[in-house]
Amino acid sequence: MTSIDKTAGQPPTEGRGRRKRADAERNLSALLDSAKTVFATSGVHAPAKEITDAAGLGVGTLYRHFPRRADLVVAVLRHEIDACAEAASAMRAQHAPYEALRQWVNRYVELVGTKRGLAEALHSGDQAFEGLRDDVAQRLEPVVAELIADARAVEEMAAELDARELLYAIGLLCQPVPAADISEDYNHRMVAVFVEGLRHSPS
Repeated sequence: MTSIDKTAGQPPTEGRGRRKRADAERNLSALLDSAKTVFATSGVHAPAKEITDAAGLGVGTLYRHFPRRADLVVAVLRHEIDACAEAASAMRAQHAPYEALRQWVNRYVELVGTKRGLAEALHSGDQAFEGLRDDVAQRLEPVVAELIADARAVEEMAAELDARELLYAIGLLCQPVPAADISEDYNHRMVAVFVEGLRHSPS
């Protein structure tokens, strides 16, 4: 009796494997983006279903990638830190030095907002969060230093401020404000005033 080739008409196994990996990467990216948004609005204890519904995925997919909530929190922050660092290269290529710095600072303000939404978890004492502060410094200080050097080279930045000081200053400006009438764009407006001041030397 002639045997039946069950793989006939099907794509090669290697091709199926690549598609599965690509699907997994898309799912992971969707989960991280959704978790970032949900954490910022509902906090880190938001129901898993709220995150997966926003991503268009099932809860099982979330737990396959992130068995513990701490794993997801760390992944969201590292994802945002990496995206913020990588954005600097594109901004340097597309904009004049001061504008590149300004655009990147706006991107960093968004990261600070995400971090604030995760503050409760970060201060919980969970060992999973150890090292995240160092991750921020190691990834972001070098790219900020390059942006500052570019702006100084064309005399668009006069203030004597190094990369770490700039990151700290923005973080302090973006601390939560209790006033109920503060608008959602408060952080961006205050930071814009600060960044404009970098053009000038303190008197």
